Amino acid sequence: MTGAEALREAVARLRAAGVADPARDARILLAHALGVDRVRLTLVLPEKLPASARARLEAAVAARAARQPVAQITGRRAFFGRDFKVTPQVLDPRPETEVLVRACLDLPGESLLDLGTGSGCILLTWLAERPGARGVGVDASKAALAVARENARALGVESRADFLLSDWFEAVEGRFDLIASNPPYVSAAEMQVLAPEVRKWEPAAALTPGGDGLNACRTIVRRAPDFLHPGGWLAMEIGASQGGEVSALFRQAGLEDIRTLPDLDGRDRVVTGRLPGNR
Repeated sequence: MTGAEALREAVARLRAAGVADPARDARILLAHALGVDRVRLTLVLPEKLPASARARLEAAVAARAARQPVAQITGRRAFFGRDFKVTPQVLDPRPETEVLVRACLDLPGESLLDLGTGSGCILLTWLAERPGARGVGVDASKAALAVARENARALGVESRADFLLSDWFEAVEGRFDLIASNPPYVSAAEMQVLAPEVRKWEPAAALTPGGDGLNACRTIVRRAPDFLHPGGWLAMEIGASQGGEVSALFRQAGLEDIRTLPDLDGRDRVVTGRLPGNR
């Protein structure tokens, strides 16, 4: 069997399983099985598929047909131009979260607290883009923190990143120029209609706090002023329908200069606000 034949077979299996973009995913999985860059895949498609690669492809396609996310199968996800390790213990970094990173990069500051750091994609991207800055990544999951530490080493920013096992602010000390978070914000009702790739395979605690989806947001916004320097900023990713409610929470916490930023589809995605005062 050639690579091209294996690719056609994989596309057919993924299409039958209801995968949204079977051709794209099959190419990613075949490149992963062969250990080649996707841009080189076309060059090797006419060649006979080695038995070892065929076995790896079979396992990968079976996992994807069961709707396991591609990033979990390959163990990697591109985010903000960098490669991050991904496991079932962390959220798969999404393009929407790049809006949060860009917002943080547009704000002043040399210290950042990342609440619910997961893979570390927010904190570590910010550190990589801002040499000399320091930050702390907080998560309630030891497994997630292990992934974040590995990503920090791979990106060469481990000397400027600290990681802390904590339920939001509980073990945090000191104040920061910026606090960023992509908290669980999916409501209990919305969880029921998410794609199986998300609902069945990603950590539920990182997706939803239950109820209306805003309990984690409420906790973070209420306590953030106690951990910000005067003039410091809070930046938070939100659900597309939550801009008004989260902005109101920012105002209730005494934050100023509140803005709601859209994602590439024009939906509300990030809210930012500043603690009054000057450093």
